Amino acid sequence: MRMRASQHPINHRRSIALALLAIALVLSGAVRAEDYPARPVKIVVAFPAGGTADAVPRLVADWLSRKWKQTVFIENKPGAGGNIGAEAAANAEPDGYTLFASPPPPLVINQNLYPKLGYDPSAFVPISVMAVVPNALFANPNRIAATTVPDFIAHARAHPDKITAATQGNGTTSHLTAALFEMMAKVSFIAVPYRGSAPALQGLVAGDVDIMFDNLGVSLALAKSGQVRLIAVGSDLRLGTLPDVPTIAETLPGFASSAWYAVVAPPRTPQPIADKISADIAEALKDDQIKERLAELSAVPVGTDPQATAEFLREEIDRWNAVIKAANVKLE
Repeated sequence: MRMRASQHPINHRRSIALALLAIALVLSGAVRAEDYPARPVKIVVAFPAGGTADAVPRLVADWLSRKWKQTVFIENKPGAGGNIGAEAAANAEPDGYTLFASPPPPLVINQNLYPKLGYDPSAFVPISVMAVVPNALFANPNRIAATTVPDFIAHARAHPDKITAATQGNGTTSHLTAALFEMMAKVSFIAVPYRGSAPALQGLVAGDVDIMFDNLGVSLALAKSGQVRLIAVGSDLRLGTLPDVPTIAETLPGFASSAWYAVVAPPRTPQPIADKISADIAEALKDDQIKERLAELSAVPVGTDPQATAEFLREEIDRWNAVIKAANVKLE
């Protein structure tokens, strides 16, 4: 009787060896997770300092530094809609000592906009969604007289392709939120890309541009000081902290746009390390001081586990891809 290939002693020994190797890898990951971190941890942020994309992970990093008794530092690597920082993080050693903190573009948007990326967004190891911040419509009060969404839409329709809209860069949430507004309100803007929220807001304050769809994080303070005008928020419902500010959806039913900030690790990072980091971030987000600081940025703390983070990212890929197709967004 001939022996089937699967029954051959060599194949059997190979199967056992592979199984033992898999077990060893899992155990080694668990051991590393127990000792983690044994040295400083770098969090790559693909946008400049000064915006919410930098402020949220910086808060969490400071808390983790105290928890872990190791330095956790931010490295800003802006450019190409977040792709430069994302590629650097994707190519880092998968040992938990380089992490990537990001708003939507590099993780769920750019793959549907750029013909080719130097990294695979789906290969990142999901860790946590730290916080969600509603987007809002801001205007330079010296350039736009409208104080309500209906008045602003009327002004925009009377001046097609005359209103300049600052964005955090091509393909960013501010860019896509503006495109969504254009499509739903039947208006047309001139997009002016910057390298992140902070320089875009500087352009808005200076009067170099007319409007910006930005998250409430840093922008709200500028509105409170009168440097920009907050016209409406992009959340589904009015915010409890801003009950007198209407939603865009009150004029354009179904309009919704929020920014969020997630942490992922380079491809092939051991799951036990990702689980430990996720659990510690969730603990950080329950800290009263962290919650208070996030509230100042109009950020709602979340703290998902890796599995929920993965599912959330998949849903966001589909949601923003639908916006890109419906609004026919193209990179200039």
